[in-house]
Amino acid sequence: MNKKLKFAVVGCGTQGSTYAGLIEAGKIPSMELVALCDIDSSKREKLAELYPDKKIFSDYKELIDSGLVEAIITTVPHYLHPEIAMYAIGKGVHVLNEKPAGVYTKQVKELNAFASQHSEVTYAIMFNQRNNPLYQRIKKIVEDGEIGSIRRTNWIITTWYRPDAYYQQSEWRATWGAEGGGVLVNQAPHQLDLIQWIAGVPKTVYAKTSNGFMRDIPVENEVTAILDYGNGATGVFITATHDILGTDRLEIFGDKGKIIVENSNKVTVKRLYKSEQEINEGIVATGTSFEFPDNKEVHEMIEEEVFTTESAWGGQHEGVLENFARHILFDEPLLAPGIEGINGVRLANAIHLSSWLGEEVSIENFDDELYLKLLNERITAEGKYSTKN
Repeated sequence: MNKKLKFAVVGCGTQGSTYAGLIEAGKIPSMELVALCDIDSSKREKLAELYPDKKIFSDYKELIDSGLVEAIITTVPHYLHPEIAMYAIGKGVHVLNEKPAGVYTKQVKELNAFASQHSEVTYAIMFNQRNNPLYQRIKKIVEDGEIGSIRRTNWIITTWYRPDAYYQQSEWRATWGAEGGGVLVNQAPHQLDLIQWIAGVPKTVYAKTSNGFMRDIPVENEVTAILDYGNGATGVFITATHDILGTDRLEIFGDKGKIIVENSNKVTVKRLYKSEQEINEGIVATGTSFEFPDNKEVHEMIEEEVFTTESAWGGQHEGVLENFARHILFDEPLLAPGIEGINGVRLANAIHLSSWLGEEVSIENFDDELYLKLLNERITAEGKYSTKN
């Protein structure tokens, strides 16, 4: 049980450096940091000072081909995630991709297809919120049918405040050509993953996005999307980066109860003693007065539970890293299979496409080529970066 996975970080910016520090500090017991990689020479110099006993690379291919590592994490610009992952997988090196899996569905489908041809290699994704006990418990409540069949989901997540100064720090920030979009690909991928992980993948979406709303950027920073689950159930997803007063509230309403999550740390679960359909069928109405079944008042029909959790971002990331290593070393169940990364990317793409076309867009039969064509039109208009294929 003292076996450790020989691990490397590809891309040593803020997030990559954090992961390296966690491993080196012994907080990921099943991992050993053996190498780091970055194209920036100044970063490599600092890495050499911080980690004098580690091999430092400037090219990810050289790192992967070196034979020093068994697995990597890709903390690089979003467009590069599939490219690096496929190269590593093809060489037998396990991959933990940082979110999102990619920028557009065509490239993520190619990655998934390639990964499926190499089942002996583990491909996972850093959906650290899946390691959050709060969301794990919510998912179980839904799966166990405690609130019945879902009728509606609402998530307002506007706590991503970013001033113009944030976007001006680097030329690549908030661009179609370098980042692939705004809040949907940078700040909100975790929520896009969680909503479909917990409530299921919607069938269609109708959305309105605003590019550069009160900000000097060309990409979306204000989003309102209407989700249709195809069985009468609907959802609303709202996110933004200009709301200095920010709201984080998730509601999942079922025919036997409701889950309310406030600020991602307080959960109220309200369970009905019968389904709403059964209650409805037993109601006797006199004008605007209602006599409910079993002579119950409304408050008597509800069982309420409240639980909280402290934000534990570091613990969540550490948990995904450790789970990834233990899956490879000891065949423990994988928390966040990489192949599931397509769901959040497709939902983000569908929101973009719906807004661009001004119409409802199918998620089940999403048009990958049309999305890529319209994305490339926006990249061309920026005039800074090459188009994608």
